[in-house]
Amino acid sequence: MDTTEIIVLLGGMASIGFVGWFFFMAPHQVATAVSSSSGVQQVDIMVKGGYSPNVIEVEKDKPVQLNFYRDEDNSCSEELLLPDFQIRRELAPFQTTAVELLPRQAGTFEFTCGMHMLLGQLVVK
Repeated sequence: MDTTEIIVLLGGMASIGFVGWFFFMAPHQVATAVSSSSGVQQVDIMVKGGYSPNVIEVEKDKPVQLNFYRDEDNSCSEELLLPDFQIRRELAPFQTTAVELLPRQAGTFEFTCGMHMLLGQLVVK
């Protein structure tokens, strides 16, 4: 194996490692929902190249309102999917879209963009 092949091999391995870290081990931003005076748990989520925060903690059997502010017009983030709650919403650019749900079961549930590239988790306790 010559020097060029070794450099290409090491570059490829480094790229694979970075992609794995980015998608599976990158630090999460966790937010716990705050209950309003009416008892609704609310969290504001910024949508810009991802979800921030991307891990939302809520209590089960209490209504939840997730406020998604889409701070971009990238086509990847125009749709929100919460498949375990049968929710699919269009997110208008530079506007807030409220998504309401009532989690009846504890667990961790994913939410994604329509292309499944942007990922988040709803943790129901």
